[in-house]
Amino acid sequence: MKNTGKTGSKAPNVIPRAAHNVSRAEISKAALKVLYRLHKSGYQAFLVGGGVRDAMLELHPKDFDIATNATPEEVRSLFSNCRLIGRRFRLAHVRFGREIIEVATFRAAANHEDDDSAHDTEGRIIRDNVYGTIDEDVWRRDFTCNALYYNIADFSIWDYTGGFDDVKRKRLVLIGDPAQRLREDPVRMLRAVRFAGKLGFSIDKSVVNAMRGHTELLANVPAARLFDEFLKLFQSGFAERTFELLREHKLFGELFPATEEELSQDERFLAFTQAALQNSDKRVAEGKSVTPMFLLGVFLWMPIKKLAEIRRSEEKMSESQSLSLAAYEIVSQQQRRISIPKRFTVPMREMLALQPRFAQVRGKRAMNLLQHRRFRAAYDFMLLQSEVGLGDPELGKFWTDVQTQSTDEQARSFQMPAAQGADKKRRPRRRRRRKPTQES
Repeated sequence: MKNTGKTGSKAPNVIPRAAHNVSRAEISKAALKVLYRLHKSGYQAFLVGGGVRDAMLELHPKDFDIATNATPEEVRSLFSNCRLIGRRFRLAHVRFGREIIEVATFRAAANHEDDDSAHDTEGRIIRDNVYGTIDEDVWRRDFTCNALYYNIADFSIWDYTGGFDDVKRKRLVLIGDPAQRLREDPVRMLRAVRFAGKLGFSIDKSVVNAMRGHTELLANVPAARLFDEFLKLFQSGFAERTFELLREHKLFGELFPATEEELSQDERFLAFTQAALQNSDKRVAEGKSVTPMFLLGVFLWMPIKKLAEIRRSEEKMSESQSLSLAAYEIVSQQQRRISIPKRFTVPMREMLALQPRFAQVRGKRAMNLLQHRRFRAAYDFMLLQSEVGLGDPELGKFWTDVQTQSTDEQARSFQMPAAQGADKKRRPRRRRRRKPTQES
């Protein structure tokens, strides 16, 4: 254990500019503006957390968080483009176009009855607005690698917990007692896995041991917050490795219990899931867009498919109808763990309900599938299944080839009858001459 967890019990190891590789060139202009203005106004101003860590690792950081002894209200008074957010943690957001710089006031441990802090019965922090000094703030952070402070005053790094060496050794270590820190915020287990997957860090044995006895505490985390974590876990370009670590540390089942049950029983479903994760990582690496809708459909596909078979045997309905109904039921169950917005669940259900239609390759209805708004996502989903043995490879080839064909070629592929008289020139209709009436 690196420290006792006592606030203010240790002076920082100040690493001068000449002894580290963090450069201002790696910090966004917006973050530098905030740092300099705070400093010139007489406040302490530090870049902290992932921005310092990633700069040390030469990963070109994209997120820049700032810690200061200025209160949120004092920060707002310095920036007209600032707004205060949060109840659990009061923060200042300074906006520069699309970029938001998050500014947090140093926090301290709550030691008085009237302190603005609260915990639930399990020890999870549900409010923390007790302000303090940097010497106290550091002990409130999670991992040593995220507790490095870059001082804009002289460009040094302040290290209280040995995080500087842990970054060099690529090791994830929790500050303080691991079990207590996980009870305070169970999401730290997911963060450990995410950092390990993204950075290639090893998780310290003390953290792994603490995680084993606290995985069920994720059930106490608000479902909406877990959806935010889901996006970070699976849409940052390291989804496959993160998935493996989540399963290794028994965390994936806490997020997707029905999926984990099927994964442990069906190797083809596991291969399908891994193929989808690989595809997602490839798209991120190529700078292409990814949507959580697709991976959510992958994760829930087998539970939905099995329930659809049951519903179809109970009531007379089409395969597409049973899939749509089963998807609604499974998603409703999943929402208890992770709150998934409708803008993702609705298109996901549509994508899954289209799967049976790929088996039909004749006629106008089959050809019209090419024009469906969810065709591309549904096609990608079907193709992945065919590649891992969960679908017919010949169907995958047919729908791949038909997309590159002309309209006439598609009509032949779908065995559509040729339009009668399509090549004949249409004759102008002869106007019938009206007989003159007596009045005329």
